[in-house]
Amino acid sequence: MSLSLLLLSAPALVVAPAQDVQTEAPAPPVVVPAPPPQPQEAPAAPELADPLADPATAAAPPPAGAPGHAKGDPLEGFNRRMFGLHQSLDKAIYRPAAMGYKHVAPKPLRTGLRHFFSNLTEPVAFVNYLLQLKFGKAGRTLVRFTVNSTLGVGGVLDLAKTEGINIPHHDNSFGDTLARYGVGPGPYLFLPLVGPTTLRDLLGGPVDGAVLPVAIGKPFTDWRYQVSSAVIPGLDLRAESDDELRALFAGAVDPYATLRSVWLQNRAAEVAAIRHRKAPPAELDDPMRDPDAPARASDAPELSDPLSDPAAHNPATTPR
Repeated sequence: MSLSLLLLSAPALVVAPAQDVQTEAPAPPVVVPAPPPQPQEAPAAPELADPLADPATAAAPPPAGAPGHAKGDPLEGFNRRMFGLHQSLDKAIYRPAAMGYKHVAPKPLRTGLRHFFSNLTEPVAFVNYLLQLKFGKAGRTLVRFTVNSTLGVGGVLDLAKTEGINIPHHDNSFGDTLARYGVGPGPYLFLPLVGPTTLRDLLGGPVDGAVLPVAIGKPFTDWRYQVSSAVIPGLDLRAESDDELRALFAGAVDPYATLRSVWLQNRAAEVAAIRHRKAPPAELDDPMRDPDAPARASDAPELSDPLSDPAAHNPATTPR
């Protein structure tokens, strides 16, 4: 063991006289340099789908209690499941049957059956026109039904819409009667093999279906008529609307929402026509809005050009 180590490790030992012992200076401590600081990476900027969106707003979580459905569709979760079931049934059963019916039945036969079953809905339209106090339209509907039921061979030929008579068919239901007297549509519904509807129209359907069985009885109470009157017009309608449905869903990101929007806007326009009102675009933007309800005034200023400077239209700020 070297003397320097011995002295460092045992300072309490007796040291020899200075003239006989030569001491060595202790070695300086080894200093290990600290590693250079690593450059910190800047936090990545949040990606925004809209470059004009506020990052604070985009990153904020949705407010607590926010509805998980579109406005006017409180049963959206249920409706979407029913829509998926309907699409599966349509692909496997309904559409093949409809296209098979269109392929097998000649066009004149399909047209005749369509007119026949459509003519049987005229008494339903007649009763609802009476309930709506629209006696002129009720009288025209009665004339149409009489002409087609006699000269039109039970409605197979639609002679009432030809030139000279010119009384076309107009749908009218108990759901329209309820809407005429201010009953709201209620929640939007989608049911398999029924399609889009509202609670108001769904409740009005059985009333329409009971007109002929109650007023006339047989054969309209027979199950064979009940089945054929539902299946044949349904297959015909599905076959005739196949191109429109394919075009509607072809470019749709959300087919369910697209169909809901189109149907509700058309239904709102029909209700507005029943009330002899013109539905403005603002009402159609919210299809669940009652077309007869008064419009709410907006506090926002109206600008003919949304990009124009509001100060430019203010007389107080316009230079003279």
